[in-house]
Amino acid sequence: MGVLTDRYFKAIDDLLEKLKIDQNENIMKAAEIIASSVMNEGIIQTFGSGHSYGTALEISGRTGGLIPTKLLREPSTGMYERIEGVGEIFAKECDFREEDCIIIISNSGRNPISIEIAKVAKEKGLKIIVLTSYEVSKNIKSRHSSGKKLFDYADVILDNMGVYGDSALEVEGIPVKVGATSSIAGAMLLNSAVLESMDLMLKQGFTPPVFMSANIDGGLEYNDKLLCKYKDRLNRL
Repeated sequence: MGVLTDRYFKAIDDLLEKLKIDQNENIMKAAEIIASSVMNEGIIQTFGSGHSYGTALEISGRTGGLIPTKLLREPSTGMYERIEGVGEIFAKECDFREEDCIIIISNSGRNPISIEIAKVAKEKGLKIIVLTSYEVSKNIKSRHSSGKKLFDYADVILDNMGVYGDSALEVEGIPVKVGATSSIAGAMLLNSAVLESMDLMLKQGFTPPVFMSANIDGGLEYNDKLLCKYKDRLNRL
């Protein structure tokens, strides 16, 4: 293993240990929101702009994850995330219902698109789980004229505990830090919340609707039976 890789593994190991301890309560609160939505026939909506799109995708439509999860695909894929009005227009076209919950991911939480989507979702009665770097977001200026940050709309904040600039390592000869942490931390936090939501559902006698791998014999047929219940909503914007 190279020196930088070794340092990176160490930084990620340390971060995951911090998340395990410090974010446990928030993970459980997020799990309660997710479980409640699924048991009340709602769906989990996920949104991330720019690179946060990958984190939103992490728990949407994947093996071992909850079937009633929909990734919101904003057409510009983040090109206009700093322009006010784009998020509000997009959100008003989305099929938001009060039995749903929404997970919005933004490391900085400062850009108008995620703030406006959160505002519209809140107005429509959805519970909001925000995944962000809380200390970073608190200490930078909002790019929205309201002065609001994404976390201002959260019912639960999942803090990825990242540093300013989302990089862990200083390397001699490179003027900026390298080694991003938000994607790995975000994946762990979201998958943990989903797993705990499944446990909560089971404790209440409700079988969580979970995707089986399509590469396992019978997987496609198993998934199709469960998808029938949600197909209409998952295929809408």
